[in-house]
Amino acid sequence: MDALTLIRDTFAPLPGKRILDIGCGPGTLAKRLTEDGAAVTGIDPGTAALAKARDAVPAARFEVASAEALPFPAASFDGAVMFNALHHMPDPAAALAEAARVLVPGGILVVVEPLAKGSFFDALRPIEDETAVRAAAQEAIAAALGSGAFVCRQDVTVARRESFSALDAFLARISAVDPARAATIEARRPVVEAAFHEAAEREADGRYALVQPLRIHVLQPA
Repeated sequence: MDALTLIRDTFAPLPGKRILDIGCGPGTLAKRLTEDGAAVTGIDPGTAALAKARDAVPAARFEVASAEALPFPAASFDGAVMFNALHHMPDPAAALAEAARVLVPGGILVVVEPLAKGSFFDALRPIEDETAVRAAAQEAIAAALGSGAFVCRQDVTVARRESFSALDAFLARISAVDPARAATIEARRPVVEAAFHEAAEREADGRYALVQPLRIHVLQPA
């Protein structure tokens, strides 16, 4: 099972479901869920990313906001998703609490987080070492469960495998997530190139495969 399938299955049936995409970026997940009939609202602090999201998913609603201060009344959404986003948030505990606040009773929050391991992580590490922030995200989830704020309905780890034609395709992919990485790539190009070729698995067609384990929590506010 992949992350998108799990998200779809969790919120099924999707038509008419009010889903909040927290840290939506350029709207990749919002587009998939909107195509499945969900009424998607995306929030992100990045105006450039939201401009791309609005172009890509005109049927969805997008707002500039931080996850720690969602601009919505309580009980506004049937479900919420944080897809590869919690570790980017300055205060992941506050973000989880805000997500719980805006869900209807019985609503579900799906948190998809990359773990600090896997060949994709190894290739990324010379550009941006996310060891600490990824651990902090898992700690925030564990603390929220330990405090009784959420009940965990599902906890599963899946492997996301991505294939790249060459190093530059990988660099374009990770720079799209965070354009600030471009300066580090330029400054450390030999180290970055060596790490990529050491981590990647060469496929039969000559492409380069990298694997990122993703831990997925399906959480319900208590």
